[in-house]
Amino acid sequence: MQAIRLKKGREKSLLRRHPWIFSGAVDAVEGKPRPGDTVDVLGADGRWLAHAGYSPNSQIVARAWSFAREDAVGPEFFLARVRAAVGARAALAPAVPPRACRLIHAESDGLPGVVADRYDDWISCEFLTMPAERHKRDIALALMAATGARGVWERSDSDVRAKEGLVPLAGHLTGEEPPDRVVIEEGPARLLVDIRTGHKTGYYLDQRDSRRAVMELCAGRDVLNCFSYTGGFGVMALLGGAARCTNIDTSAPALDIARANMDLNALPREGAEFLTEDVFAALRRLRDQGRTFGAIVLDPPRFVDSRANIQRGCRGYKDINLLALRLLEPGGLLFTFSCSGLMDEDLFQKVVAGAALDSGRDARIVRRFAQAPDHPVALNFPEGQYLKGFLVQVV
Repeated sequence: MQAIRLKKGREKSLLRRHPWIFSGAVDAVEGKPRPGDTVDVLGADGRWLAHAGYSPNSQIVARAWSFAREDAVGPEFFLARVRAAVGARAALAPAVPPRACRLIHAESDGLPGVVADRYDDWISCEFLTMPAERHKRDIALALMAATGARGVWERSDSDVRAKEGLVPLAGHLTGEEPPDRVVIEEGPARLLVDIRTGHKTGYYLDQRDSRRAVMELCAGRDVLNCFSYTGGFGVMALLGGAARCTNIDTSAPALDIARANMDLNALPREGAEFLTEDVFAALRRLRDQGRTFGAIVLDPPRFVDSRANIQRGCRGYKDINLLALRLLEPGGLLFTFSCSGLMDEDLFQKVVAGAALDSGRDARIVRRFAQAPDHPVALNFPEGQYLKGFLVQVV
């Protein structure tokens, strides 16, 4: 038998079905489990608690696959989990587009360390933990069987894999290989996705509802889209009747796709500007030039990746919001977001409030945003809530 036995009193989170077991909670390892193996999790009194994937190189030494003792973790188990996740998205139509959505959201779908997004006929996956890596072939085949997709491409090239003792990987897993760019539909927009080399799995599907809000609220406004990536917010703003949109990103290849997205949606090039520039520097330059905007979108990368740098991340969020607030016209709209899971909504609100105070602008929150419904948050795993955002109106 391969098992980990917990210290006395450390089983409380497992009894609440939280899937993580930290190394400090483990009293003993029984048998000789290898990295990625499935182990039984036992309480200090020997009571069986869960089946879990074993990650001895990680601070999170095990993640629960199942709290049902009768489950056998193998191909049939993964097929059942994947089918349940795919069916849950289908039940949310039309709020979740069937061919441009997240199919598996890690722990919130009972598959820790696994992320799978569908882009048209292809699925792009991340396997971020040692147990997920061990079972990725079964999971990829289950995704093909459950969706009828043409192929699965791996994007396990995140730095987070180093915490598991894993190297970054990307490439073809099963089925057909995807083309260099895949076209998806989001509301009235058609958007190009680079599955092979784009950010994360290729696109940010979690911001679908926020992009729709930009489309609905920016008619006639001059829009500044910061950290624009491939221009999704900008395309939606212009489709909604924005007068103009300036897209800023440090990545020239991403802005090339943003330009192509303009053409794909028959949007006039004269209505858009593309700046390959650091956003902080660009905002200061625009401030010095006396530019103002009717709406600004701030969708930065994660500024907080550990508890040790929360304060530094807060300074980054404050600086970027302060600069943006000073560029808004009276009555202007700020769509501001944080994808840092360690920064909760209350803290983010305090940071934005501090930026408003220092900017000398009176402002109010008129709407709150979260990740789209195909990125669910299991009630036993609140850590699944990572994206938060505010629509702030300056007075």
